[in-house]
Amino acid sequence: MRVAIADDQQLIRGGFRALLEAEPDLEIVGEAGTGAEIVALVAATRPDVVLMDIRMPDGDGIWATERIVADARSSGTRIVIVTTFELDDYVIGAIRAGASGFLVKDTEPVELIRAIRLVARGDALLSPGVTRSLLSRVADGMRPTTAPPELAALTEREREVLLKVATGQSNDEIARELHLSPLTAKTHVSRILTKLGARDRVQLVVMAYEWGLVRAGFQK
Repeated sequence: MRVAIADDQQLIRGGFRALLEAEPDLEIVGEAGTGAEIVALVAATRPDVVLMDIRMPDGDGIWATERIVADARSSGTRIVIVTTFELDDYVIGAIRAGASGFLVKDTEPVELIRAIRLVARGDALLSPGVTRSLLSRVADGMRPTTAPPELAALTEREREVLLKVATGQSNDEIARELHLSPLTAKTHVSRILTKLGARDRVQLVVMAYEWGLVRAGFQK
């Protein structure tokens, strides 16, 4: 798995690099200290995962995330926001911009490595302790829009799974609640992503809130 690191503090970049280079399945393709630099680095190297700081000069992490996600050539690149505060308002903007999840900077090394592997294989990562609170804030102020025609293409079971994804549940949790195998749950999620044209699970969550399928604290 190929990883790029974006942070305006060289010490933090160096720490991440030293940690990740010790893993045989991870390769660091480069570092960037500004938003513009990470956009250019991703365009040149097409990493699987970007560890993205929020507050950087010459284009912050949200600006950089928007541009990376908008570039069809980097469709396989996933972005993990690494921030100081779990509920930083900038994180909300980054998830809306297309980030696949976020971590706090004091995350244990083993969790950081696990996060990179999860996101690289297409899963989404949200800090477990604040997922629902974060998603409620993402949804805050949203007016439900008319659901697109693609939603009608979902089967009844797929709609059930979508609602579970929207509350931050993992494939294993969905499987237990709906009495499915984990593989079947994963297959349903993959089909939903394809039918709705979503980038990853985080985008599914935002869609569900935007369409009024889920609101803070309960489901329709």
